[in-house]
Amino acid sequence: MNGDTVLDIQGVTKTYRNKRGVENIALRVEKGEVYGFFGPNGAGKTTVMKIATGLIRADRGRVLLFGHDVAERYEDAMRQVGVMIERAEAFEYMSGYRNLELAARLYPELPRSRIDEALELVGLGANKKEKVGHYSLGMKQRLGIASAILSKPKLLILDEPTNGLDIEGMIEMRELIRSLAREEGITFFLSSHLLSEMETVCSRIGIVHNGKLIQERSMAELGEQSGQSLESYFVERIRAERGAGGHEIAQGMHH
Repeated sequence: MNGDTVLDIQGVTKTYRNKRGVENIALRVEKGEVYGFFGPNGAGKTTVMKIATGLIRADRGRVLLFGHDVAERYEDAMRQVGVMIERAEAFEYMSGYRNLELAARLYPELPRSRIDEALELVGLGANKKEKVGHYSLGMKQRLGIASAILSKPKLLILDEPTNGLDIEGMIEMRELIRSLAREEGITFFLSSHLLSEMETVCSRIGIVHNGKLIQERSMAELGEQSGQSLESYFVERIRAERGAGGHEIAQGMHH
């Protein structure tokens, strides 16, 4: 593992009782990347993210975060990692600020000023005294990210951060990811089933289908392939994977 590898997933396999799961997933996320983990719903993205953050255990394989094995040295591995998996949870009857105050208890050495800083970074500075129950879905997602960046992580793992957002909320989330990557120097590992998301924010993409990682490409490489869009590239890859019958999988991959 080189010094710039932030996340190293090595041959991870997990099979559930219904026989679904992921098989032999191997990928690396390098420092400074925005790595997009892309595939249809049910492809295995959340499973990989839960294994990567120690929420569930793999049957085989291992995950290193900053060189530490998540299963063996969880606290060391997660020290520089912020996570938002599935829906961002918050106490609706409390203000955004109070929610972050509670989250900050996990980091006793954190200066109080970081709460305001995190809220400003995600664009919620003006709404910090409002009850979260009055927030829009996009604001709740941004609060989830504020919570995830409280401890100044070097890596953010976000599962479907734009899920359920309207167009405006999605654009705001994309801009937020870009600005955090640029201004805070955060590396991202994020999942989506929407091609439009991946194309605009990611530097590299891994395509997962039926629990397998079937392709990895940098956005620069994709651009060089005769100007092919990610969508046509994806459909091509899926068809190659399944034989000629792979068209239906592309439905619902974009707005």
